[in-house]
Amino acid sequence: MTAKECIMGRRSVRRFKPDAVDHTLLASIVDTAAYAPSWKNTQIARYIAVEGALKDKIADEATLAWPNNGKIIKGAPLLIAVTMVTGRSGFERDGSYSTDRKDGWQIYDAGIASEAFCLAAFEEGLGSVIMGIFDGAIASSLLEVPEGQELMALIAVGYPDEEPVAPRRKSSADLLTFKE
Repeated sequence: MTAKECIMGRRSVRRFKPDAVDHTLLASIVDTAAYAPSWKNTQIARYIAVEGALKDKIADEATLAWPNNGKIIKGAPLLIAVTMVTGRSGFERDGSYSTDRKDGWQIYDAGIASEAFCLAAFEEGLGSVIMGIFDGAIASSLLEVPEGQELMALIAVGYPDEEPVAPRRKSSADLLTFKE
């Protein structure tokens, strides 16, 4: 699969087969996602794999603002919680900000890592959907996110039980501007 095929073929999958995701396969996907670029190679993304009762508890207790995410999580055999080590991306060694975007770079890096994870999973035949609407305090508590890390996204993962059609995309004429 080429990079273009992977980027153009990956879809947000919200319905999954019940088949478990092999832990060795998951570790291989994380090893691939570790190559996502990050601010000064800080590699701040961390992954917590959640299965079984804890996954369902997160679905029940941390998705009340958007119950459909709870349904998606319960229907997936695996939930990945993407956390980021705080205070590194966008910072100098003395703790000062490197740019006027301050700590915004850490969210950017977590996003890049999340997409790299999803593309690596897609290449291995897995579907995924990145979810951002959840109660971060409840989910972080249930996951026991370590001090110095912040929960950024939840990703439902499994073998797809649907083939979503690609939504219409804007063309380069709409997205690209040249300046001299």
